[in-house]
Amino acid sequence: MSRKSVSVSIKEIDSDLARFRDLNITIGAITRERWDEPMGPSPFPSLTTLRPWDRLLLSRYKPFYMPFCDLCCLCTYGKCDLTGTKKGACGISMPAQQSRVVLLSACIGAATHTSHAREILTHTIDTFGRDCPVNPGGTAVEVEAPITRLVCGIKPETLGDLEPVLDYCENQLTQLLAVTHTGQEGNSLDFESKVFHTGMIDHLGMEVADLAQVSALGFPKAEPEAPLADLGLGTIDAKKPVILVIGHNVPPAAAIIDYLREHDNAGDVEVTGICCTSLDLTRYAPKAKIVGPISWQLRYIRSGVPDVIVVDEQCIRTDTLTEAEKIHAPLIATSEKNCLGLPDMTHEPADAIVAAFVHGDVTGALILDPEKVGEVASRVALALHPKRKKHGSMPTKHKIAEMAKKCTLCMQCRRACPNDLPVAQAVKLAASENLSGLDELYDDCLGCGRCESACKQKLPIHSLIVSAAEKQTRDETYCLRTGRGAIQDIEIRKVGGPIVLGEIPGIVAFVGCANYPKGSREVADMVTEFAKRRYIVCTSGCAAMSAGMSRNEEGKTVYEQFSGAFEAGGVVNVGSCVSNAHISGAAIKIASIFAKRPLRGNYEEIADYVYNRVGAVGVAWGAMSQKAASIAAGFWRLGIPVVVGPHGTKYRRMLLGRADRGDDWMVYDARSGESVYGGPVPEHLFIAAETKEEAMVLIAKLAMRPNDTSKGRANKLANYIDLHKRYVGGIPGDVYRLVRTPADIPLTLKDEVDAHLAEHDWKESSIPDPTLLSRMVHAKKVA
Repeated sequence: MSRKSVSVSIKEIDSDLARFRDLNITIGAITRERWDEPMGPSPFPSLTTLRPWDRLLLSRYKPFYMPFCDLCCLCTYGKCDLTGTKKGACGISMPAQQSRVVLLSACIGAATHTSHAREILTHTIDTFGRDCPVNPGGTAVEVEAPITRLVCGIKPETLGDLEPVLDYCENQLTQLLAVTHTGQEGNSLDFESKVFHTGMIDHLGMEVADLAQVSALGFPKAEPEAPLADLGLGTIDAKKPVILVIGHNVPPAAAIIDYLREHDNAGDVEVTGICCTSLDLTRYAPKAKIVGPISWQLRYIRSGVPDVIVVDEQCIRTDTLTEAEKIHAPLIATSEKNCLGLPDMTHEPADAIVAAFVHGDVTGALILDPEKVGEVASRVALALHPKRKKHGSMPTKHKIAEMAKKCTLCMQCRRACPNDLPVAQAVKLAASENLSGLDELYDDCLGCGRCESACKQKLPIHSLIVSAAEKQTRDETYCLRTGRGAIQDIEIRKVGGPIVLGEIPGIVAFVGCANYPKGSREVADMVTEFAKRRYIVCTSGCAAMSAGMSRNEEGKTVYEQFSGAFEAGGVVNVGSCVSNAHISGAAIKIASIFAKRPLRGNYEEIADYVYNRVGAVGVAWGAMSQKAASIAAGFWRLGIPVVVGPHGTKYRRMLLGRADRGDDWMVYDARSGESVYGGPVPEHLFIAAETKEEAMVLIAKLAMRPNDTSKGRANKLANYIDLHKRYVGGIPGDVYRLVRTPADIPLTLKDEVDAHLAEHDWKESSIPDPTLLSRMVHAKKVA
């Protein structure tokens, strides 16, 4: 499809009807079809179009609710107590209320990505034109927008073609948000279906965002060996002027790079970043440096190293202005969604803004013009750097001891800590100038600052922790591969067969935030474990940074140890949060490119294929934000299970299967048309793990699919059993449910597994050609 706006101006025209002067005619869109694939049954699906598919999944994976709050406080009837069988004043039950809150979270997350996509698309169209080609990978990527093709039935060729996709996303999100109003939906499973719909819309919006910025801004285009970028506090040269960018919307940060390049200052200023703006900035300029994930905001700002701080949108501490003022660093806000109460200086001359910052007349300003941000941030950093002398707010060792003496061991800090760290004991130990306790907290600290808010003595506890670990922070020098974007079609062709047959044991995607139970090293450990086991490992967002923040005995990060290709044993960083669409897109492309399944507007069939045949698992080990919830929901609708860390229980519900209920695991055998037992694979759709060890065992199990060949199932079972023996102990108790024929048994474990099967009166079963859709059986018979 090609979409263009055509404008015609007519100075004067006379007709029998009337005389027109200064007439402007605009034709909003001209479309022409350039795609010969027939339209499928569900282009631009409504809230209920895919409800039958959602219900199929939810019949297997029934919501297990964990109320984080027993009350509903959304309307003025409340507060309503929903415990037990009680209902709210509007009639809502506890299950429906919990699902409603999940839907609200997913709507917030999807709206955030979709509004970001609108901003990126508007910016790139304004800068490069509506006819700028969509180009995520040149000739290496022919299926350029798998989610857009699947959901909307559109094959976008230019940036302008992406506009109706976002129109659809915005329309659906308005309707989904309306569902959460008092006295609307009342059924928990229908709420859950709408959560799935929200997740699908989220992945669609993310795809538009990354397609636009990759196509227009010169990001790596499906490059397996994208450049390595510096990562960590120790990589930053504090002797230079330092600009810190925080958030997710890259145009203002890119404009800083452009200004410095144009004025030959690129080597004189350090441009550093936190969160996804930094990931996208290294895709634009690989020499930019990444400080770390979202959780590193306080520790880096308080170090005093940044001379200027630039924030855009999403995942930014709302007290950033206050923290910036403490270190005398000017702050520039660049998004309408995050104005911070600052004066709007967008239309002021750049000279006047620079002068106001340098003279201290203002501490912050809202500037909504990216190019002006680039100029002002660069000039202010260069002017202020010699004067600031890196004024930080971190205490010295002697000062730490002085402040620590005020601690009364009230334990409020520990109660407030999400990870229950022994904060009070460490502070008390520091009173004798023994900082070892504080130092030990550094790796596990989330950087949330809740301990400081809870402290009755008003101690800057987070600063004490970071100061005590000063040597460690200086040594934090890591790297990661910059986001490559899409997966090449040829990569899909090479791995499609081995994945579907189970010979490549699975695709494991580490995504999400940095709300880890025991620090970022756990992500690096899990990535290493599965890459060594020849899974395809994908990373994105803050998880991509965390994966790179560890070195092996040879001093190499995972990005230096493993290939960046989408292949067995590869570690593939797709990019920022919006780049998650390339992970779900890769699963869709396996169905389309390898299996030749029709893609256009054909969601159910593609999702059914992915669910039954593509052994993919998402891992949001540090899930925190509403965006993490909506990203997960997009994977669920495709039938891809997601594992979260222990904090993920605060999303209020899991989607759990019951392996002991045989009727829940029936599938159609497309060869015979019969309903047959397919086995409890994957057993869960959304589940939390308490430890990384438990998570790794779960990941290996959830990668199994009904379609696995015996060779593939033996490979997956070998990994599952080995991980269980190493991290839990002994052979898993459910292996008998996962072995279908003797050929499924790993040869090296045959004696153990045979004994286990004998104990459980195991009986052989057939391996089906699985589908959940009865229409697929009929279609195969007709063919």
